[in-house]
Amino acid sequence: MKIIIHGGFFSESGTNQETKIAKQKALAAIVSQSHQYLSTHTALETVVYAVSLLEDDPLFNAGLGSQIQSDGELRLSAALMDGKSQKFSGVINIQNVKNPIQVSEKLLSYDDRVLSGAGALDFARDQGFDFFDPVIPQRRQEYEEKLQQSSRLGTVGCVALDADGNLAAATSTGGKGFEIPCRVSDSATVAGNFANEHAGISCTGVGEDIVSAALAAKIVTRVTDGFTLKNACDKSFEELKAFDGFAGVIGISASGELYHTDSHPYMVWAAFDGSLQVFN
Repeated sequence: MKIIIHGGFFSESGTNQETKIAKQKALAAIVSQSHQYLSTHTALETVVYAVSLLEDDPLFNAGLGSQIQSDGELRLSAALMDGKSQKFSGVINIQNVKNPIQVSEKLLSYDDRVLSGAGALDFARDQGFDFFDPVIPQRRQEYEEKLQQSSRLGTVGCVALDADGNLAAATSTGGKGFEIPCRVSDSATVAGNFANEHAGISCTGVGEDIVSAALAAKIVTRVTDGFTLKNACDKSFEELKAFDGFAGVIGISASGELYHTDSHPYMVWAAFDGSLQVFN
């Protein structure tokens, strides 16, 4: 049983030491709690559980603490993929829900598994998800001050390998902030979140770069074709250099290989691979 999570890039909420320590502690606690959960649950259930915890922590740009778009509205996106069934589900630009990853989980059993905007919200309400305003004062202040674009790079994600050898990946984002309303990034696409029986990948960074590279699906395909997870990631990141792509990934292969990498410093992450590991 193995698990790895990420909380976007450190620059997302500033670069001071206090924030760094807070994120280290939060990621360590969440990955430890989720690894314990994994001992009695499937990989699919666990990635939803872990990402829900990340969405509930305002330190990270997903759920609580998400970025506000240029029209003053907050819209959330999230996706889930079950490596065993090869089913993908997600919500794009959903508003006024607490945990978009849990809405994605509900969609997994439907034929229409990726919903956007008002349709996603209607589905959520039909499924019993109550009204929730995820805007926190910090994000409102940032919006009003129109922070520089470079400080808004963030997503959360989780990949897990369970005791039965099944893989799953989940990713959730609050966007990059001040974007054109209803922009679609990578998080609720197979470019940003993908898993099969061979590997699972969750991405963070600039959504347009990740989509242009078809990053998560490309890495998993390479593992399926015989690459090690490290080699698949490294080759894919070498290809990002052609357009200075900004991305970070976490992943686990079916053989238990766990890997993370980023193209720009630096993604925050934590893993439980026999013992607790947290970014420095």
